[in-house]
Amino acid sequence: MVTLTADKRLLHADLAGETIRAASGSMVAYTGNVDFKHAGMGGGGGLKAALKQKVSGESIKLMECSGTGRVTFAQDAMDVSVIDLAGDTLAVESEHILAVTPGLNLDVKFAGLQGMTSGQGLATTTVTGHGQVAILSDGPIIALAVQPGVPVVVDPDAFVASFGQMTMNLVSGISWKSVIGEGSGEPFSLRFDGAGTVLVQPAER
Repeated sequence: MVTLTADKRLLHADLAGETIRAASGSMVAYTGNVDFKHAGMGGGGGLKAALKQKVSGESIKLMECSGTGRVTFAQDAMDVSVIDLAGDTLAVESEHILAVTPGLNLDVKFAGLQGMTSGQGLATTTVTGHGQVAILSDGPIIALAVQPGVPVVVDPDAFVASFGQMTMNLVSGISWKSVIGEGSGEPFSLRFDGAGTVLVQPAER
């Protein structure tokens, strides 16, 4: 069974004959007998996933790492966090995905007009199934709890991922950026209602 371990800005993957997918070019070192190859179109999700990513603008390039040994990953000195999924779904910006273990499926979920503010496209990548996913953040990840009747509103540029029984909507109005004169175009924020967790980073894209 593959084990992912976060160590500040590094991710260690201990392989015992399995195959994991990781962001292309993120391997910094490995020990043992491990092979690396491109995951193909759609990051291993096939032609359908690749076409959905092309249409949505949500792109992800993954490689497959197979064998026995320990592989260490890192990307742009960003912080690394590991999330355990047990049949649930994580919605995450594709640029924040570092690695996923077997048993997890990647897809693209259209998310309205999010790209109007963040410029990150009109969709979010979803990771579903049983396993571990390693995500990147610019600084230590911040987890915000969403409870019924207590929505959470975040800056789209700080949003990393979310999971739980929630709905996400764009809300417009005066933002902190426009107040200090740094806003451009229409100010929008992301509002999450329901029950779950929203993960944000202490920096903006």
